[in-house]
Amino acid sequence: MKTLLIHSSKYVTMLVLFLSATSLLAQKAETPDNSYALGAKINDMTITEGGTVVVATNDGLVGIKPNNSNLLFNFTDYGKVKPEELNFIPNAPYVVVGQTGFGGLRTKSAVIDYMSGQTLFSTEKNGWKAIGVCEVLMPQNKLVVSGQRRAKEQYAQAVAVYDLGTGDQLSFVKMKGSQQAMGTPLMLSDGLIIPTTKGLIKVDMNSGNVVWKNDIKNVGWMVTDESEKEIYAFAKTANLKNTRIYKINANGSPAWADERKVKGGVSNFQILPQGLAVVSDVADSGKKGLGKLTAARAESKITMFSAATGDDLWEKAPKTKGYVQHFYIVEDGILFGIREGGINKVSFDGKPLFKKPLKTGENIHTMALTKQGLIYITDTDANIINLSNGESIWSKPIKYKRAKSVTSAYDSGHGRYLISTGAEIIAIDENNGEVSTLASFKFQEKENPTAMSIRDNGILLSSSQNMMMLNFDGSEQFNEYYRSPGKSAFGSILMGALAVASTAMATSAAARAGANRNALGQYNSYGAQMKRTQDMFTAIGTASFKELAKRFKASSATKDAQFILTKLDSGVGLVKLNKDTGSMEKEIVLKDKKPVYKVDEFGGYLYYKSGDKTVFAYDLNK
Repeated sequence: MKTLLIHSSKYVTMLVLFLSATSLLAQKAETPDNSYALGAKINDMTITEGGTVVVATNDGLVGIKPNNSNLLFNFTDYGKVKPEELNFIPNAPYVVVGQTGFGGLRTKSAVIDYMSGQTLFSTEKNGWKAIGVCEVLMPQNKLVVSGQRRAKEQYAQAVAVYDLGTGDQLSFVKMKGSQQAMGTPLMLSDGLIIPTTKGLIKVDMNSGNVVWKNDIKNVGWMVTDESEKEIYAFAKTANLKNTRIYKINANGSPAWADERKVKGGVSNFQILPQGLAVVSDVADSGKKGLGKLTAARAESKITMFSAATGDDLWEKAPKTKGYVQHFYIVEDGILFGIREGGINKVSFDGKPLFKKPLKTGENIHTMALTKQGLIYITDTDANIINLSNGESIWSKPIKYKRAKSVTSAYDSGHGRYLISTGAEIIAIDENNGEVSTLASFKFQEKENPTAMSIRDNGILLSSSQNMMMLNFDGSEQFNEYYRSPGKSAFGSILMGALAVASTAMATSAAARAGANRNALGQYNSYGAQMKRTQDMFTAIGTASFKELAKRFKASSATKDAQFILTKLDSGVGLVKLNKDTGSMEKEIVLKDKKPVYKVDEFGGYLYYKSGDKTVFAYDLNK
C-alpha cells in the first residue's frame, strides 16, 4: 500500500507538471492585441519617443498608437516614403518628411505631430514650391521655413515662421533680388536672425519688417547669451576646413574689430563669465608621407577668447593629442577627457590645475562625481581621482584586459563600484579602493553584458540572448540563455532582421551617470535626468508635449522584465523574462525565420511586420 502511495504521488507530480506545461503553452500570445492592414508595402518602422509607431510605406506614412485599434494618421500626400526621408526631432513630438526633386532641391516637406496625428505644415498647403531650410526650433516650439514661393508670388524667395502648437503662420518676409536664406536661424524674444547669401538679417516677428542687416556671409549657425545682447555667428572658411567666429551687437553691428578664426569645425562653444570656451575638431587630412607631416594634426583644439575683444586669453593652449570626448565646466576651470585616452583640467586663465595630465585608457565611457571624487571608466582602466589636483584617491588605477563592452553600477548597499569587463565583475571598495574579482562568468554566443543593474535581490547582467542574476557575494542565482534564431554565434551581428529597438529613453551609460554635454553630474543620476526631461515637456504645455511628459513620468515596462528574440518549439518568437527570478512569463510566436519587429521597451509593446503590408501589435504588459 505504501509503495502504491509513492507511485501515486509520482503520478500526481507528473500530471501537475504536464498540466503546468500545457497551461504555459496556452499562454502563448500568438493572437495580436491589434492588427493593422496598411494596404501598401512596409519600408520601415520607427518607435518614437512618445511611443507612437511611425511606419514608412509605399503609399506614405502611417501612425500607430499603442492600444488603439485604428490608425492615428495616414499621410499619403507624397506617395512612397523612404526611411532616409524622415527626420525625427529629438525631445519633441514631430517627424519631418522631406523629398527632393530635380537638382537636389527639397520640393516636398511636411511636419507631422505624431502624438496628435496632425499635419502642422506642408509645402503645398503653405504655398512653397521648394525649400532650402525647414528647421524646428526647440524649446520655442517654432518652425522656420525658407525657400521659393509659387507662381502667384513670382517664385520669390521668402522666410516664414510657424507656431507648431497650432500650425499657424506667425511671420512672413520676402527676400529682395537673388538673396536666399541659408544656415540655421536664431530665434530671439523680439525677432529672428536669418543667415542669407548676402549677410545676416533680423526680422521683427510681429510685423515681418527687417530690423537690421549686415554683410556677414556663409553663416551656418548662431548662439546668444541669456540677455540676447551678445550674439555669436559661425561661418566656414572658403576651404570648408576651418571656422570663423563673429560677435555681433544687438543692432547687428560687429562687436569685434575682426572675426576670430579657429582650426577645424566648432564642436562646443560656451559663453562663460571668464570668456568664450571653444572646442574645435581638426579632421584627418587623409594625406600620407611628407604631406601628412605638413598637415594639421587630427585632434581637438581648446581655446578661450575674450568676450569683449575676441583676443586669445591663453598664452599656451592645453595639449589634447586626440579628440575631446568629455567637456565640463566646473567651479575652478575646464575639465576634459580625450577619446584616445587622457584627462586634464585647466583654470579659466589657461593654467594647468593637475600636476600633470592624467593618463587613462582609450574611450572614456564615464566621467562623473562620487563622494570620493571624480570616477572615470575606460575600455581598460578605472579610477577615482581628486578633482582639485588629478591625483588618485586610491593607491593606483584599476587595470583590466581591454573589454569589448564595459558596463558599471554603484552598489550603495555594499559601498562599492562594480565594473563588468565582459568576462568578470570587478568590485572596488569606495572607501579604500581595494579591488577584488567578485565573479567570473561566460555568456553564450560570445556576448558581453550590455547592461548591469543592482536589484533588491542581487546583481543583474543582461545582453541580447543572456540574462544572469548574481547574489551580492558573486555566487550565481540563475543564468538564462535563449539561442538567437536561425543564426550562428559568429553571425549574430549580421542578422537580417531588425534588432530590438529601445526608445530614446534607454539612455547610454554615460548619460545614466549624469554626464551631459557640459555639466559634470553625479554617478547614477538617471532619475534626475529623466525628471528634467519631463519638466521640459510639461513647460511647453501643448497636449502632445503633456502626453510626452506623462510617458517619461511612467515606469519603464522593462523595469522588471527583459525581452529576448529566440527560437521556440513552435517557431521564432519573443520571450518575456522576469528579471528577479529568470522565469519566462510570456512567449509570442512570430512564425517567421527572420522576423522584422520593434519592441517599445519603455511602453511594453511588440510591433511585428506580418507579411509585407500588415503590422501586428502585442501588449507585453499583460
